[in-house]
Amino acid sequence: MQRPVSPGLTHRPNIATMRNIVTDPTASAVADFRDLAFADRRPDRPGGRGLVIAEGAVVVERLLASNYPVRAVLGLAHRLDSLDVPSQVPTYEVTATVMDQIVGFHLNRGVLATADRASMPTIAELSARARVLLVLEGVNDHENLGAIFRSAAAFGVDGIILGPKCSDPLYRRAIRVSMGHVLQVPFVTAPSWPQTLYDLALEGFQCWAMTPYPPAVQLRSLPTTEDKIAIVVGAEGGGLTEVALAAVPRHIRIPMAAGVDSLNVATAAAIALHHLAGMPSD
Repeated sequence: MQRPVSPGLTHRPNIATMRNIVTDPTASAVADFRDLAFADRRPDRPGGRGLVIAEGAVVVERLLASNYPVRAVLGLAHRLDSLDVPSQVPTYEVTATVMDQIVGFHLNRGVLATADRASMPTIAELSARARVLLVLEGVNDHENLGAIFRSAAAFGVDGIILGPKCSDPLYRRAIRVSMGHVLQVPFVTAPSWPQTLYDLALEGFQCWAMTPYPPAVQLRSLPTTEDKIAIVVGAEGGGLTEVALAAVPRHIRIPMAAGVDSLNVATAAAIALHHLAGMPSD
């Protein structure tokens, strides 16, 4: 049975789904994807609808494989052909011109998907089943946050705890930079700070704070065989606050050449996680 046709939409059968061809950029069916260039209108921004927006074929694939309830997929024909979209997910095919008009800018990746947010574990549930946790304080740059999630996935981190002043990992830019791994690595917001750091210690986690300043020991001192380890990383520039440093008795640093005082926070976290994971360097 053919579904009702809305203004600006036509239907074309596809192997996996009934694909909707959108010719009118103002069609209500594609409202999830509209005006993404305007921060005050974006559905993944504060004041919006809190939607998850995946951009690019690889990220959309990871969204489709995640536990986030997918709302719709929008893309160019050849991009949609490469995806295995479940038949129950509304799929909208557009030309490059119509897509540009809908989203408000030229989207090189040619495909987007939206989803509702999924429920996250509680901090107690996350810590109970984790061996390695990453704890962030003040990481408020979306690109740094996305890169950290990508590294966390690469090196087998079991979850991320977001301390005060961290950005939302589910903003579109963070999801894109993470290559969709934000959708796979569990995360929770710290219910209290710095009490969460003390609570992790009470639960058996050996907590290590990253800082370039004495008396921090070199990264090689970070054990790779402990059952429970939490790496605590601070904001770009300022690093961890004195409150956080005081709550974590063990401090580590990455040795660097003379004249270089620090690394980008995402880079520093990746180096520490690589060491912790015991990955071969070749």
